[in-house]
Amino acid sequence: MATLRPALLLLIILTLITGGVYPLVATLLGQWWFPAQANGSLIVEDGKVRGSELIGQDFTNAKYFQGRPSATSDSPYNPMASGGSNLAASNPELDKEVKARISTLRAANPDANPAVPVDLVTTSASGLDGQLSPEATAWQIPRVAKARNLPVEQVARLVAENTTTPLVNFIGMPVVNIVKLNLALDHLQAK
Repeated sequence: MATLRPALLLLIILTLITGGVYPLVATLLGQWWFPAQANGSLIVEDGKVRGSELIGQDFTNAKYFQGRPSATSDSPYNPMASGGSNLAASNPELDKEVKARISTLRAANPDANPAVPVDLVTTSASGLDGQLSPEATAWQIPRVAKARNLPVEQVARLVAENTTTPLVNFIGMPVVNIVKLNLALDHLQAK
């Protein structure tokens, strides 16, 4: 019994620290230092949540830029079912899916280069990516410009304005947030 009491006391103390105090302090500091990120990096317009900067959305209309394919199980970009397709590069099913996506994209965008960027036909590890490379976004410009009756140059300028580059080049690659870009397109046409 003499050795059991210190073990139980230590269990209770560590449970309170790691299960109560630490999460509380981390939450409070996160809300204080990074309130937008701690609350989901939500995009709010006119008091309505339009999306998140971190999670893609399923844009299927030709007048919108499309993001990476989502591999979430029940519906595209479902944050509660995050995960990749788990198909190996050697799996014939993956080859079939990629070829089908390439055919669909080429049919929807016949004016673009026949070489479809890889991030438009492969899913990410999370299945939730809301960003694309500038090359994959630029590949879609002819389709979006045609669907919206806008000059290609104007749409290309909007893509450039919505391209985010890292502070230092070796930290990451430039990306375009597709949700923000599509909202900017809607605002442009509303004017």
